[in-house]
Amino acid sequence: MRVVLRILLALPLAASGLLAAALAALALGLADLAWLVAGRRLRPCRADSRPAAHAASVVIPSWNGRELLERNLPSVVAALAGNPENEIIVVTNGSTDGTAEFLRREFPRVRLIEPGRNLGFGGGANAGVRAARNDVVVLLNNDMRVARDFLQPLLDGFDDPGVFAVSCQIYFSDPARRREETGLTEGWWENGSLRVRHREDQAVQELYPCFYGGGGSCAFDRKKFLELGGFDEIYAPFYLEDADLGYRAWKRGWKVLYQPRSVVWHEHRGTIGKHFRVSQIGRVLERNRVLFAWKNIHDWRRLAEHFCFTLAEAVVSAFVGDSPERASPGALWRAFARLPRAMAARWRARSAAAVTDEEAFRRPLGGYYRDRFQAHTESDRLSVLFVSPYPICPPVHGGGVFMLHTLKELARHAEVHLIALLDKEQEREAHEELRPYCASMEFLVRMHGQSAAGSLVPHAVREFANPDLAWLIHRQICTKRVDVIQLEYTPLAQYHGHYRNLLCVLFEHDIYFQSLGRALKERRGLLWKAQAAFEYLRALRYELRTLPHLDRVQVCSRENAEYLLSFLPGLAARLDEDQRAGIDTRLYPFRPDGREPGTMLFLGSFRHLPNQAALQWFVREVLPRVLAARPSARLIVVGSDPPPRYGLSGPLEAIELRGRVEDVREPLGRYAVFVCPILSGSGVRVKLLEAFASGIPVVSTRLGAEGLARHDGEFCALADDAETFARRVVEILEDPGKVRAMVERARHEVVRNWDSAVLTARLAACYRDALRAKRGAPAGITCPSVRA
Repeated sequence: MRVVLRILLALPLAASGLLAAALAALALGLADLAWLVAGRRLRPCRADSRPAAHAASVVIPSWNGRELLERNLPSVVAALAGNPENEIIVVTNGSTDGTAEFLRREFPRVRLIEPGRNLGFGGGANAGVRAARNDVVVLLNNDMRVARDFLQPLLDGFDDPGVFAVSCQIYFSDPARRREETGLTEGWWENGSLRVRHREDQAVQELYPCFYGGGGSCAFDRKKFLELGGFDEIYAPFYLEDADLGYRAWKRGWKVLYQPRSVVWHEHRGTIGKHFRVSQIGRVLERNRVLFAWKNIHDWRRLAEHFCFTLAEAVVSAFVGDSPERASPGALWRAFARLPRAMAARWRARSAAAVTDEEAFRRPLGGYYRDRFQAHTESDRLSVLFVSPYPICPPVHGGGVFMLHTLKELARHAEVHLIALLDKEQEREAHEELRPYCASMEFLVRMHGQSAAGSLVPHAVREFANPDLAWLIHRQICTKRVDVIQLEYTPLAQYHGHYRNLLCVLFEHDIYFQSLGRALKERRGLLWKAQAAFEYLRALRYELRTLPHLDRVQVCSRENAEYLLSFLPGLAARLDEDQRAGIDTRLYPFRPDGREPGTMLFLGSFRHLPNQAALQWFVREVLPRVLAARPSARLIVVGSDPPPRYGLSGPLEAIELRGRVEDVREPLGRYAVFVCPILSGSGVRVKLLEAFASGIPVVSTRLGAEGLARHDGEFCALADDAETFARRVVEILEDPGKVRAMVERARHEVVRNWDSAVLTARLAACYRDALRAKRGAPAGITCPSVRA
């Protein structure tokens, strides 16, 4: 009965939220139509002047904050001493606690503005900025204490005429508190609403872009501030007015920067927390998020998303109660009460904008800031950001070998900056091997992706969706002045950017949807096949939609390229097949003789599902046939994360599970035959390149040798059925000398066509050529794309 009653009471509330949203959408649509009819368009960016930054006016809005001023104002006075042109302005906002009398008595040089009523933070700040005498105005909260040297770094930030604001680095007065507020702000659009947060990153040591400058800890170009109208009082009494102003500044074509060398300490919510309950603060935030969208989002695709999500959230809140994480019917009506003001503000914001919403959200990100604003000059050595979703050292899987050898060679041609995701913190130490080759190295211990039933994004992509990784990529692009972003594996394609002057490259170690399609042919249960088929369709959709956004796409072989082009023929001019799948052949001693008789080697990481299926097939179907002809033969299994012995369905007495070895060259130089019974997957098998280089004869399926061997006996024996596979193995075990010529051809093939030094030199030349073409400079050596 209670449930029924709750539903009956919630229905009118939900309906009222729907009505408020519908009326607001209609009003905003009519306002935008009128704006277009009036002939308005995005305004062109014009040349801006640089403010005189030899002095500053500090403005402190304060409402009944005498105690806070008594504690914190002396630090501001001390920081501004020594330059008579600096000034301090306090806006009393109708304070009734004796603030004005206290300041006249204790700080007679402080200018007072007494509006007689509480203008709110935004109104008080605007009044102070209008009264300021200097070109640079620093806004401070009354609960903000400043370092003695905080001012000069802020003034130094205005050396660019396009700078709108420079924000301080914020610490809390209580060092034990978690730093929820730092000054290094982020903002993004998600689920139809603005999301903001502060990022703590001690690696940012110089001026860096941020989404907005905190209203109580930031310096502004006074002229630009007033041109935008200052803080919009539609958000009164507090919160989001600073995010709104920062967004409008970016949209106007200006820059908002974070200056970590300017330090202040904040008593968070020192005033607001004393005069408003937590529930009141939450309701104001909820309403102001809605107002931000109604005023500032002019792309109707985003605005439609806003109304859809907001309506859904309002309905949920009506039935289950309010939450700070979602909109409510009450928030919609509180915003609706300010709709006329929001429409007027929307008209002004559209008229002031020089770039689109999408561009305004991009520009505060480090990568886009580097792309749009920093100089791009050609130098002898490019700066390359190399991003791996897996640990590289030690190389326990084939992709690790490719990446390791490429990195070491690439360091000869470029300045390399590495980002790698680790499974465990302990893996960091092993990567010290790369220190001599990398100008910088950054590591994240990755979080495994959460399941999302029904999502159209492949699981393998969601698994690597990480906001910390996205931040790190952008930070490195900006601070290291990166020219080329080299992304490894399909899941990292999600981190590509829409850059104008930077090169974004993806190496498809394997074509993910091709691997899944081949796996569907394996003998598995119906449930597994249904799940795999769904993942295949998601992967197909994802890759076909994402790959065209990359500047270059690298694949392992001609076969991979031809398969991909059958789906994306337009990719041909940007597809490279001969730059990445290589090994350093100098590291592999060639040993065609002196091997242990009667031994077979299976090598591979068993995290890779095709290796698991291949071993099971070989043990179940091939090994018994080999033992029938050679009863003393043994199979040695080498690789990380091997399956338990009891999990193998075959003659266990003939199997030795060695697991991971420190140096793979030892088993490659020791055993008699290398077996590669791969039945699914995509790409070039690194283990075959290593086997060819080491002089061990190879028997492989045609799929396993894809891209390397096209004819049986040319570089390895090829067999796709168990009977033929076993016969080829037995022939080599009985007479290794018969395949000596094949082994030597295989070594020659790897040295000539698959050596990492040769391929990486080609890669570096392609980077440079593609970058010149993108930046409009004359091309040099043409990037070798796939052959027609």
